[in-house]
Amino acid sequence: MLQGPYVSLDRDRPLIRLPYTSFTIGTLVLPITGLVVSLFISLVYHFEDAIYTHCHVSNYLPSISGAISRIPERYIWRCCIGLHSAPRYLMAASYFRFYRSRFAEKLPELILSGLAFLCNLTENSALLLLTYVASTEDYTVHKYAFFVFIVSSLLHMLITCRLWHVIKKHYVNPEEATSYKWKLRLFLFNISCCVAAAYFFRRHNKHCETGVYTLFAFCEYLVVFSNMAFHGTVHWDLGNHMVMVAPTPEDKRY
Repeated sequence: MLQGPYVSLDRDRPLIRLPYTSFTIGTLVLPITGLVVSLFISLVYHFEDAIYTHCHVSNYLPSISGAISRIPERYIWRCCIGLHSAPRYLMAASYFRFYRSRFAEKLPELILSGLAFLCNLTENSALLLLTYVASTEDYTVHKYAFFVFIVSSLLHMLITCRLWHVIKKHYVNPEEATSYKWKLRLFLFNISCCVAAAYFFRRHNKHCETGVYTLFAFCEYLVVFSNMAFHGTVHWDLGNHMVMVAPTPEDKRY
């Protein structure tokens, strides 16, 4: 009976308490590690297969689809993306809640916040689809999933930059100003890399020139890494927040 109060305090304590910055870093490290390791294994052990294209011209770098379509690269990439996807959905929900608190009385921005949330969910879901359906398994599904991923990613970045432009005008927090600046830079860099990658891909398919597919692959890497960096700006936005797993009020009753 004397231990009752201490048991109650223990049951009220959060099971997990993690700074949002650490949560973000852990989430982003997974896809970066998966991509780097997959590229390394492809270049060292599966070079000829990974760089093969229908044009039969010299190529020096594999595309991401080529690098993750073989074993064990396929399983490494799928494991990393699968583990990182759940935190990404949580980050999307956290942003939506953050925007709702900032734009409680601004209907246009509230609508944009909802669109940003949907684009974020679509981007993550498309990434999961193109990850678990390799180009060597079903090229059509993989291709359209990649297209949806790129479009939803760019739309999410565009809407996010617009929302943070509004935030910057009404708030003077230096971290929020820095966040907006880097979001805008990364969005412009990302869309430039997307345009360059599309150009080199079309040129490769049309003219089959030596090395052009390598340029496409390199631009594709930049698209993915700049996308990850854009999502990494969350540490300026929600860095003072905590991720907690705690018992519900119903669980505390006994």
